[in-house]
Amino acid sequence: MGPVFQTGGTSRSRAGRPTLYERDFFLWTRQQAQLLRERSADASGLDTTRLAAEIEDLGSSQQSEIENRLCVLLAHLLKWQFQPSKRSNSWRATIAEQRMRIARRLRQSPSLRSYPAEVLEEEYALARLNAVAETNMALETFPLSCPFGIDDILDPDFFPGVD
Repeated sequence: MGPVFQTGGTSRSRAGRPTLYERDFFLWTRQQAQLLRERSADASGLDTTRLAAEIEDLGSSQQSEIENRLCVLLAHLLKWQFQPSKRSNSWRATIAEQRMRIARRLRQSPSLRSYPAEVLEEEYALARLNAVAETNMALETFPLSCPFGIDDILDPDFFPGVD
């Protein structure tokens, strides 16, 4: 990647194309942390070890956001499917919001596109427990494995049990 300079508050490469920072923040954090580590022998006074870790933490926060939103989304999809008489606009709004925010994060960091599928079963296990706590239904009511595919989960038009 070529040199970067500031123009109008946004950084762009000299060719005018968006920088990696603008295209994929998560990937940028990983790259910057690696570059800092490679320069750690440099006596510039930078605490490169901690800086690299902090930059990686910035990227990890994006993963955490996806995990949290996926868990909330899954719990609401379970409630939607297993408590049809209690479906509400509030549940529908929560489902829609989680999907939109996950989609936005994935647009901001395309290298995380596969991440929701990677953490699906782990987040489903938590969502299942949350659904039990919120519905007072027995744990066995909800399938042990996620009954929804990741494409359906993220599909704005998918609501289980609705034709």
